[in-house]
Amino acid sequence: MSAPSTTPRPAASNSVWPRLEPLLPQVTKPIQYVGGELGAVVKDWDAAVVRWALMYPDAYEVGLPNQGVQILYEVLNELPDVLAERTYAVWPDLETLMRAHGVPQFTVDAHRSVRDFDVFGVSFSTELGYTNLLTAIDLAGIPMLAADRTDADPVIVAGGHAAFNPEPIADFVDAAVLGDGEEAVLEITAIVREWKAEGSPGGRDELLLRLARTESVYVPRFYDVDYLPDGRIQRVVPNRPDVPFRVHKRTTMDLDAWPYPKKPLVPLAETVHERYAVEIFRGCTRGCRFCQAGMITRPVRERSITTVGQMVKEGLEFSGFHEVGLLSLSSADHSEIGDMCSGLAEQYAGTNVSLSLPSTRVDAFNIDLAQELSRNGRRTGLTFAPEGGSERIRKVINKMVSKEDLIRTVVTAYTNGWRQVKLYFMCGLPTETDSDVLEIADMAHEVIRAGRAATGSKDIRCTVSIGGFVPKPHTPFQWASMATPEVIDNRLKLLKQAINSDRSLGRAIGFRYHDGEPSLIEGLLSRGDRRVGAVIRKVWENGGRFDGWSEHFSYQRWVEAANEVLPTFGVDLDWYTTREREELEVLPWDHLDSGLDKDWLWQDWQDSLSEYEQDDCRWTPCFDCGVCPSMDTEIQIGPTGRKLLPLTPVNGMKVPTGAQQ
Repeated sequence: MSAPSTTPRPAASNSVWPRLEPLLPQVTKPIQYVGGELGAVVKDWDAAVVRWALMYPDAYEVGLPNQGVQILYEVLNELPDVLAERTYAVWPDLETLMRAHGVPQFTVDAHRSVRDFDVFGVSFSTELGYTNLLTAIDLAGIPMLAADRTDADPVIVAGGHAAFNPEPIADFVDAAVLGDGEEAVLEITAIVREWKAEGSPGGRDELLLRLARTESVYVPRFYDVDYLPDGRIQRVVPNRPDVPFRVHKRTTMDLDAWPYPKKPLVPLAETVHERYAVEIFRGCTRGCRFCQAGMITRPVRERSITTVGQMVKEGLEFSGFHEVGLLSLSSADHSEIGDMCSGLAEQYAGTNVSLSLPSTRVDAFNIDLAQELSRNGRRTGLTFAPEGGSERIRKVINKMVSKEDLIRTVVTAYTNGWRQVKLYFMCGLPTETDSDVLEIADMAHEVIRAGRAATGSKDIRCTVSIGGFVPKPHTPFQWASMATPEVIDNRLKLLKQAINSDRSLGRAIGFRYHDGEPSLIEGLLSRGDRRVGAVIRKVWENGGRFDGWSEHFSYQRWVEAANEVLPTFGVDLDWYTTREREELEVLPWDHLDSGLDKDWLWQDWQDSLSEYEQDDCRWTPCFDCGVCPSMDTEIQIGPTGRKLLPLTPVNGMKVPTGAQQ
């Protein structure tokens, strides 16, 4: 790559479309690069003071439905002097052509070069998207290392759940935001706007310093990491006096004040989700010890039933979608979920609109909910997540669900017309044995037997889906060792044999799984420190792309890169993955405050090893996790006593805007 340019960012950005369009007939799914979707926004470049490029670092079909990016896209574009456009990872076939023809990483909205924007925001829901980030940076013509960038380059800001430990990509990003983005992007925008209005004093370094001083934007370059002789971290400290020792997460407390997306993007190409999705609450207090999302999004904040009703009405009218997804970590836990589902079912009775809950807790699903979700005859998929096969392992992970609960719940679904359910489990959990996993087969067999008995039909199926356990930062399992891929794969082999041991039942059970190799690499990235950045770059240089896709993932490529890079630091792949951490070890993310008290997390880790179950603090006295006091708040729960608005049925409603496309 050539030396970084100091040329100022252009006042006007020209479209790369004339160079891109001739390449599209040569690639698969060219429609994903065209833009022009219903809900897309193209604003005047010259009228904007602050310009954002927003990326979900995966293919268009995965990235477009992402709720977080859609919300930030809309929030930013509502500001008259701000422009936001979207970019996604390009498939290798287009990447090759772009390099050959000098086409840079572009936005799908106006096909502008990403390098011309002020801020390049990247939202990571999984660490396996890191190599796609490097591809985008390189294609954009931005220096790979943050230290080499100049005033001519955008500030690259990481967000999403993976940003709660951005250390593995600290060399490549300029900043990271922990937590909710709605208010954070407005604060960052205001700082950039003011800095530019003043004539960009102090250059890039001053802008980053202003962001760091907020105490809620993490700028890695202002922190030094010292290591002990055995490879562990000794300390992470600011390298200048005006930077905070700890960076705090952002939490949007009043979801009713942020009813986004109001105008959801309607894709032109097929995507993984095609529905109007409403986030009905954030946070979770169930306390599943493996679940990073449940821990880092505390406290619980419910969106009111009236706001949900209004969002659904306006979202469907705008988009023409026929499915409404009521999203959260555990949607059936909303204090007014019954009234919400019955109100929406009543509202859209006689139309082709269906309701779905993405994943339903076994102990929160009941016959009333089943009837409302299937009232108009369209039944979306039902997924239940017991997570662990045995009662013992469910105590370890604090997933308080009995086998009887599961059978009763699934039978409720079958008797209400569903013929297929999906059961999600994990393999490789702390203290897990072969027998814990084999109990999954017993449970699946019983589900089929009970379903057949309850319905009198053999047309009953369930799919057993297995994911590999990955210890995540800011969870009680952040200290846990990982099982090796060999152990995981052997248990999956035994489980498949056990499921098929009874051919009559086994034929009715689908079996899907992720083997142990991708999970181990995700574990390296989730708990890695800055030294892992050299591994990511080596993998990318050796062709690593789309590591979240099994057909593109290469375990050998990651192992070879780790074996080449990590010994120079005195550590290896096992040191990051299969090693159990000690209580007083400084973890790479300890200076990043998720609101959770580290001592509380450690105690919960000890409770898991003694198979002690912790109650849901939403309905019991506080367990002192640290979140509510640190945010000067209390858990927000209903019921409000209100009903869904508007109350008039939508039968015969006008044709939605999107349906006219």
